[in-house]
Amino acid sequence: MSTLASVRTMSAPAARRRRHINPAYAFTLPAITLLGLVLLVPLGDVFYLSVHTEASGGSMTFAGLSNYRRFLDDPLFWNAVRNTSVFTVGSVVLHLLLGMGAALLLNREIKGRTVFRVIALVPWMFSSVVVAVLWNWMYSPQFGVINDILDRLGIHSAAEIAWLGDLDLALPAVIFANAWRGFPFVMIMVLAGLQTIPREQYEAADVDGASGLAAFRYVTLPHLRFVIGIAVILDCIWTFRYFDLIQVMTRGGPASATEVLVTLVFRNSFEYFNFGYASAIAVVTFLILLGFTLVYVRAVLTEERG
Repeated sequence: MSTLASVRTMSAPAARRRRHINPAYAFTLPAITLLGLVLLVPLGDVFYLSVHTEASGGSMTFAGLSNYRRFLDDPLFWNAVRNTSVFTVGSVVLHLLLGMGAALLLNREIKGRTVFRVIALVPWMFSSVVVAVLWNWMYSPQFGVINDILDRLGIHSAAEIAWLGDLDLALPAVIFANAWRGFPFVMIMVLAGLQTIPREQYEAADVDGASGLAAFRYVTLPHLRFVIGIAVILDCIWTFRYFDLIQVMTRGGPASATEVLVTLVFRNSFEYFNFGYASAIAVVTFLILLGFTLVYVRAVLTEERG
């Protein structure tokens, strides 16, 4: 009896722990397991391929870090790094400027404000492929509306600019197309943040004789600092890995003028069938995005802790 009592006494804390386990974990475990497999298995496969090279007969041979050493001397890789950086910074800056400007305008008490807000969201509703096809037509040297506008303005020397065929204009043209498509995201974030600012603070600033610019600097911006920071970090993550728009509009051309890291990975994988080298570039891209993600997570956790 004493032995049975001691067993019951020892098992009681374990039973209490089982009773205190949150049932939500049990319900979400299958989904978490499936999501983990979907994410980790391809990621592990990419890491595996990045340290192997293709051999005859389709087999893979271990290559160590040779794929990583290869892109250090590859001018196409560094060109893609430069283009990715320019594309990301240019797009994010334009998203921020256009999105904040639109949010400030649409936050005012104007007639038909709801309609204008819906219209401003239209670019965000289209898929990247649709936007790419649309801007391809607009950039067309012979039939595009942009060159037609230049012609009507009397700029005849610029009437047939090959926007996507010019080495100097192709990347800015793609950036502008992406800016048009992506600014509504920042607009929504900033507009939501503007709704949380107490009107009393603007009234107090007005009583103190603050100008509109001063009120924006000392009232609006401090309240939007966290929102803008999160929007910029998320936008950097999405833009850095952006593929659809560039692939459809230019396929990385002309002469690699718009080649970014993700299109370089695609080209090496499905055009040159150099899976080991493409995987090494993909790993580097993943690590850079992981850095952005850690910054985002840290910012969110810091805000939650106050």
